[in-house]
Amino acid sequence: MSTSPYQGTANSAPIKRTVTVKTLRDMKSSGEKIAALTAYDASFAALLDDVGVDIQLVGDSLGNVIQGLDSTLPVSVDDMIYHARAVATQCRHGLRMVDMPFMSYWSIDTALQNAARLMKEGGAQMVKLECTQAQEAIIRALVNEGIPVCAHLGLRPQSVHKLGGYRVQGRDAAAAEAMLIEAQRLQDAGADVLLLEAVPASLAAQITQQVEVPVIGIGAGSDCDGQVLVLYDILAITPGKRPKFSKDFLANGGDIRAAIQTYVNDVKAKRFPSSEHSFT
Repeated sequence: MSTSPYQGTANSAPIKRTVTVKTLRDMKSSGEKIAALTAYDASFAALLDDVGVDIQLVGDSLGNVIQGLDSTLPVSVDDMIYHARAVATQCRHGLRMVDMPFMSYWSIDTALQNAARLMKEGGAQMVKLECTQAQEAIIRALVNEGIPVCAHLGLRPQSVHKLGGYRVQGRDAAAAEAMLIEAQRLQDAGADVLLLEAVPASLAAQITQQVEVPVIGIGAGSDCDGQVLVLYDILAITPGKRPKFSKDFLANGGDIRAAIQTYVNDVKAKRFPSSEHSFT
């Protein structure tokens, strides 16, 4: 399969591919890498859509990069709806994934109510939850109502205080085995996509091979089915220190469009991430 975000023939104008849950599954099956980035507003959403980003993630990372907060914990459902709605006005081809913020899915009823708002008011096409096995029932309930779900494993920023900081997860044998089991169970509960953050590359490769659904990595090595980064990190405008797993795609000059296009091309061509952007 071509890695271009466009479809068409030599005698017709290119037509942008509209990415759906099925598209992502087909990409995993064919070996085409999935390129995802965060988006928080209409202007960047239009640019990402034009460049051919497969998934635009309206992340609760907006708490850090937009609101200037120390963590994602204060971000509200209303915040997510506001930014998701802005992105939805211009993201017409990439799949729109939206984070469910801290404590917005503490029960099945709460999760259903807030996911419905994110889809109806924010234009989400998939919601993302930071998960352990404790969220299996919530995922089943969301999926039963026709809501696509991404299950986020590994480093879960909403649990930063419980985890003792932003630390790589799954390094010891017991933790790795537990994550393998969690990944399988969350897929079986109905998760359409798994996202692995700050996980050793070898463990991420095992999980990617084990499950049938697409696996998106961020700091999880090159063997995942796709990659996601925070947009402001790849443009080197995030305040403070950039994570090890990210890369400044503007470092060699050029403009913002070129940097984003290079990121997409490097993911598709399996040039990113390299070992320096991964954990062991």
